Amino acid sequence: MISPDDALVRVLALAEPVEIETVPLLQAAGRWAVEPIIALREQPARALSAMDGYAVRYSDLPGAWQVIGESAAGFPYAGSVAAKQATRISTGAAVPDGCDTIIIQEDVVRNEDTLSLTGKGPQAKGEHVRTAGSDFSNGQTLVDAGEMLTPARIGLAAIGGYGALAVRRRLRVAIISTGDELVPPGMDPGTDRLPASNGVMLAAMLGALPVEVTDFGIVRDDYGALFAAFVRVADYDIVVTTGGASVGDHDLVQPALIGAGATIDFWKIALRPGKPLMAGRLGKAVVIGLPGNPVSAFVTAILFLKPLMAHMLGAKYAAPTRLTATLAVDMPAVGARTDYVRARWVDGRVTPLPSDSGMLMPLAAAGALMIRPALAPAASIGATIEIIPLT
Repeated sequence: MISPDDALVRVLALAEPVEIETVPLLQAAGRWAVEPIIALREQPARALSAMDGYAVRYSDLPGAWQVIGESAAGFPYAGSVAAKQATRISTGAAVPDGCDTIIIQEDVVRNEDTLSLTGKGPQAKGEHVRTAGSDFSNGQTLVDAGEMLTPARIGLAAIGGYGALAVRRRLRVAIISTGDELVPPGMDPGTDRLPASNGVMLAAMLGALPVEVTDFGIVRDDYGALFAAFVRVADYDIVVTTGGASVGDHDLVQPALIGAGATIDFWKIALRPGKPLMAGRLGKAVVIGLPGNPVSAFVTAILFLKPLMAHMLGAKYAAPTRLTATLAVDMPAVGARTDYVRARWVDGRVTPLPSDSGMLMPLAAAGALMIRPALAPAASIGATIEIIPLT
């Protein structure tokens, strides 16, 4: 068995980023920037007011001013302001030539065109003025290549002068659930069969990513049926199977994959839950064989499937985010496999949940996976531990 870290390196090595396309900003959310986004303009392009009030010269304070006009957002005052003169100004409006400071409207009283200071007024030159280029300058890097295009970064690109961005195209992902014991969700399984949960769970997990998921439903434990299914999906980017990847009498996924032309890179990882993970290639597709146990399928999808997708979509950092937290309870020593413990994560402290990999209730309640490395000694309350956040 290989370690989880080695397995992730080998999974990512199975694929290169997919082709590039240019999409409008409205379609770029959740993707990764292919190239650095460089500002095409300066922001602000000129000095702007940060408050509603009056634009004046700081050197005229304290005093009275003659109000000679107004500067509104998008409609600046056209002339120049002389000593002892002021203009009414609104938030986001250009500061007129000759002015360098804003008096907020609460600190003055206006009588027709005469303005008088009644409050403490500005305490420094330039108060409440956003200087030209104070956010970013023309030619400055706004977003690095490989960074995710979050809503804030899309807004930054827009104000930086962009209407469209280069990204990787959406991935085509096929999900195949295997097992004669499975019935479709919503169907009565009786006492001997089980509702299929992996397909819908994985599709939901991937829903926020730029992927097109096709759930091919349940394929029975039959070589011919599996072979036909694999031939059908060989032109997808990623093929995800759940169940049937071991070597029992009814575990026919590997033989059917190989029969359909697949090469298997590795099978079995030293982790818990999720030991029987498989990875390889089938035609144009990367194949990830997840365990059939829903908890194991969920954990291994977090550790390997989502990073693979991020890598193929151009992410600079594909591995799951790791944070540190404090143990709220004592933890026993770990065996030969790295343990990913479902845990509650509250205010920086983590408490393990029941670890039976057949129990979905603890998984649904989990806010993090607690990472307990192979052969780690017992850990005490208050110890620092690494986690992968789930929310």
